[in-house]
Amino acid sequence: MVLESLINPIKAEREPWEMLFIGMIYSSLAIIISHYIFREDASLIMIFLTSFAAVPLIYGAIKIEEKKDILYEDEKFLIKEHGKALSFFMFLFLGFVISFLVWFIFLPSDTTSILFKTQLRDLRRIEMVSYATTGNFTNLFTTLSKIFFNNVKVMIFSLLFSLCYGFGAIFILTWNASIIATAIGNFIRNATGGYLALVSVGLVRYMIHGIPEIMAYFMAALAGGIISVAVIRHDFGSEKFRHIMIDSLDLIIGSLVLLFIAALLEVFVTPLLF
Repeated sequence: MVLESLINPIKAEREPWEMLFIGMIYSSLAIIISHYIFREDASLIMIFLTSFAAVPLIYGAIKIEEKKDILYEDEKFLIKEHGKALSFFMFLFLGFVISFLVWFIFLPSDTTSILFKTQLRDLRRIEMVSYATTGNFTNLFTTLSKIFFNNVKVMIFSLLFSLCYGFGAIFILTWNASIIATAIGNFIRNATGGYLALVSVGLVRYMIHGIPEIMAYFMAALAGGIISVAVIRHDFGSEKFRHIMIDSLDLIIGSLVLLFIAALLEVFVTPLLF
């Protein structure tokens, strides 16, 4: 298809920053098509179309990463190589966030309320966490535990979706991109000041803990995707498959570490700055 021909996985790993613009193109086209053809259900259809456009590229990258597991045995080298894929995944995600955010900010309010209807409804359901200012350790520990284990649930879903559907987690991650963009958009519309300053503050506010959190989801999704491809290509009892499982386990452990760091940042750092 035309979108698939814009860039290939090899080039994406070599020049990951280009994925920022690819992500903006994918999501913008999805928004336009959803708005004019599936207006009443646009908030979910645009997520599906954005994810659908990204699947060939990401699945191609997963197959490349799985081949690396077969060719190389040095775990440190493999983690470094996987970092190339994770880098372009993150740029793709940021492209989604920026695109959704720009559309949210500049579209009329009545259009936004329809286009982001489900996202706005979910944001209203999210409990606003109030951080204790008294230094009560019990409250902080409870909040930290709640955030961490909630994020672990999302990580598990990302792992399972990728394991079952190749890289099905792209749907969850695209949905998260739209939620983040909606949250930042709401922050900007409800605040006073220049748009450029508010966009910068909004992005920093959510990305301080959001970047390690999303990176963790991508790591888990990559692990699930690699296992999914390996199941198709190799016998369960083979030495190569065992090596792939060890490498995937490293990615999962790394994602848990990142989620804990993200939870610490969300509880102890973000409230101090905002």
